Amino acid sequence: MSGRPLKADLVVIGAGSGGLSVAAGAAQLGLKVVLFEKGEMGGDCLNYGCVPSKALIAAADKAHQARSAGLGVGATAPEIDFAAVMAHVHATIATIAPVDSQERFEGLGVRVVRAAASFVDARTVAGGGLRVRARKIVIATGSRAAVPPIPGLETTPHLTNETIFDLAERPRRLIVLGGGPIGVELGQAFRRLGSEVVIVEAAEILGREDPAAAAVVLTQLKADGVELHPGTKAVRIEPGPVLIVEGPDGESRIEGSHLLVAVGRRPSTDGLDLDKAGIAHDARGIRTDRSLRTTNQRVYAVGDVAGRGQFTHLAGAHASLVVRRAVFALPVNADALVVPRVTYCDPELAAVGLTEAEARKTHGDDIRVETFPFSENDRAQAEGDVRGFGKLVTTRKGKVLGVTLVGRHAGDHIHLWALTLSAGLKLSALTGMIAPYPTRGEINKRLAGLWYVPALFSGRTRRLVSVLKRLA
Repeated sequence: MSGRPLKADLVVIGAGSGGLSVAAGAAQLGLKVVLFEKGEMGGDCLNYGCVPSKALIAAADKAHQARSAGLGVGATAPEIDFAAVMAHVHATIATIAPVDSQERFEGLGVRVVRAAASFVDARTVAGGGLRVRARKIVIATGSRAAVPPIPGLETTPHLTNETIFDLAERPRRLIVLGGGPIGVELGQAFRRLGSEVVIVEAAEILGREDPAAAAVVLTQLKADGVELHPGTKAVRIEPGPVLIVEGPDGESRIEGSHLLVAVGRRPSTDGLDLDKAGIAHDARGIRTDRSLRTTNQRVYAVGDVAGRGQFTHLAGAHASLVVRRAVFALPVNADALVVPRVTYCDPELAAVGLTEAEARKTHGDDIRVETFPFSENDRAQAEGDVRGFGKLVTTRKGKVLGVTLVGRHAGDHIHLWALTLSAGLKLSALTGMIAPYPTRGEINKRLAGLWYVPALFSGRTRRLVSVLKRLA
């Protein structure tokens, strides 16, 4: 690593969603870009997260539909070829991989270095025998599965999202430690693929979400045969694996064949030598301002490592902001981003903005809440699946604060509310929209319409109509 360093306009550390988006945008604008990646191109989302998990969930849904059927169609016990299921998972990754490949990015003019990178000083990065001095640097190293300090865990073989998709055989009895989105999604999928599944959560399962919406999901999990242990703390782990837990009824033992640890994620900052570059960081991630700039004015952080949320779509949004700021010197505000989220269980749970509880904490009683059940949606009735509802939370003046949808394909219907919040649309824009009939998405217009019902059919309005009737 001797000699003068290579000079570049931009160095990107990490080839996940955020890093690749920054690198592609900058390179196509004519900048000299060097991209470091020590693992797989595409990062966590492509290789260990979003893509493989949704492929697995799709196979599990096929199995569930075969078992449940209905509407005059006979149910059958599906024959599950676990090896074929996993082949589908890896084929999906392989099909998408060329979009994130080294070859594609080198074709865009990016110099790709397949090695770990670390800071040498405030504007120099080294890795793979190469030193690069850059005008701007973007850290996009993502996050990794957090492993809690539970006695016995370090000596017990266990799975995380990074290893579970390498299973060659279906788990007989899968213990899932953690009842957040990852634990619920994978737990339900493996149950529907034939594994016994136990979910253990120290707090509430899907505790971040609206309790009524989470309850709809929990009802389905129980119907699927998933064993749920909310409010249950893992005390220690013994060979087996055997999870010793302490719950509402005291201490008990949970035996399994496999253990999946899904208690959250931690930012990937190890080995970066951030202190050498004057970059402040903590357990949440790298400290950034509203422009995603770190305490080193030349360095930005995007995605999970920036500590602002752990979503692939957020990393992509961060990338767009950084290109605008670092390349064009335009003002940006990451604090103003509206970030929807979806738990891809069945039924799906999607939300954007504040939940009802969060809104009450912030606005007190100065809010209104409207709910509309899928049981009153004609498409849901026609499909024989009326689980769930939509909930709209606004100020009393009609400003949208947040929306939660729980139901089949809810994630496909939250987009309209993400647009409403990000663009500052009024509810009248939604009520004035013509929604195609019959669709589940009509629930969004119905929710918006509910807000106007009290005023539209009030005594005052009726008196006004009575007067207008005489004048007409």
